[in-house]
Formats: sequence, structure tokens, C-alpha cells
Amino acid sequence: MKHSKSEIQSKAFSLPALKFENQALTSFAGLVILQKFFAALRLKPRLQKCFIGRNDGKVFPRAIIFLQLVLHVLLGYRQLQDSRYYRDDPLVKRVLGLKRLPDVATLSRALKEATAESVCHLRLLLRELVFDRLRILSPARVTLDFDGSVQSTSRRAEGTAVGFNKKKKGARSYYPLFCTLAQTGQVIDFLHRSGNVHDSHGAQAFILAVLLNNLWVVLSWGSAPNPAI
Repeated sequence: MKHSKSEIQSKAFSLPALKFENQALTSFAGLVILQKFFAALRLKPRLQKCFIGRNDGKVFPRAIIFLQLVLHVLLGYRQLQDSRYYRDDPLVKRVLGLKRLPDVATLSRALKEATAESVCHLRLLLRELVFDRLRILSPARVTLDFDGSVQSTSRRAEGTAVGFNKKKKGARSYYPLFCTLAQTGQVIDFLHRSGNVHDSHGAQAFILAVLLNNLWVVLSWGSAPNPAI
């Protein structure tokens, strides 16, 4: 069943008032904090810039779908099918600015339609958010930590392979290489890899790319922190 945009999208700016009444009950009241947090980060408009030209004819903006996936993980869910547990929750809808949440098929199609350009823009936004926080903290030293992490899957997803998997031997997995900021634990960038590669696979080129792409950030500070790896 198709719906019009007016039936899907909703504007919400103010925080909802707390009422002790049996009206529009929610199981995720803590999301009211995230609504304020996302607004402070200007996350929605910044995500919209990552998907310019990808919303033509779409009832659900791609930026909102990506934001729902962020909420999905923050709520403790991992599989797309788990979205049925909050599909009618009023506060989830309010945070996303929707009257109706997309179904699993819509979420799946949105992920499938993601382009390399959109992924690149998202990675740039991720780094911007990390460096915005880093400028506020102004640490005396910036430490970049490069480490791989096994991500298991029970399905034959594209790009997975059987490799070293300490917890689930023989299971198909990914083995991405992450670059994190040691001071805060935030992810600066990552290298997508299948689960059967060696620790060093693509590591040298990835490390050099991270350093070159982010060198301008360090140089832009007046008294630049000392980078340490």
C-alpha cells in the first residue's frame, strides 16, 4: 500500500510534555534525550546533505531512514525485522519526524539502493562529528588506534567469508579495520573487509589514507595537538 508524503512525514521541534495519563504510551521514554541531542548536533540537516539527489519520488527521506537505523541500534536491536517492536511507538515516530514508520522491505530497499557516493558522504560526516567534539575537548595529545574486529553473521551476506572467528568458529563474518580516537572511543573511519583476510590486509594503505585525509584537521588548530599512533 502506497502512502502520500503528508501521511508519512511530521514536523516536531519542541520536546513533548510529560503527562501522567493513559495516552500515547511509549516504551522508549529515554529517546526524548536523543531528540534534544540530535537537534543540538543538527544531525537531520547534515544527514540530508549526504543523500542529495537520492530522495526523488521517495516518501521516506533517505536521511530519516538512516537516522532510524541509528535509533534501531541504540535501542538494542540488530536485525531489521526487530523494527516491528517499535513500529507503533509514538516517541520513536516523533524523534524521526514521521507519522508512520517504514516497513522492513522499505528499510531493506533503502540499504540496497545506497550508492558509493552516499557512503563516502556519510563517512565524511562521521569524521566531522568526531572532530567537532575533539575541538571542544582540545586534548594535549591525539591518539589514533587501528584495530580489526570480527563481525559474525549467520547468513551468506555479500562480502562475508569463513575465517578466524574466536567466538563462533566456522561462521561467516566480516573483518573490518577500524580507526578510533583513543581519548573518546569514537570511530573516525573504517576499512570494510571479508572475514578470511589477514590482519594486515589493506592496513598500510588505510592508515596512510586516514592520516592524509585528516592531517588538515590537526594543522588547522593553532597549537596543534601531538598526534600519536
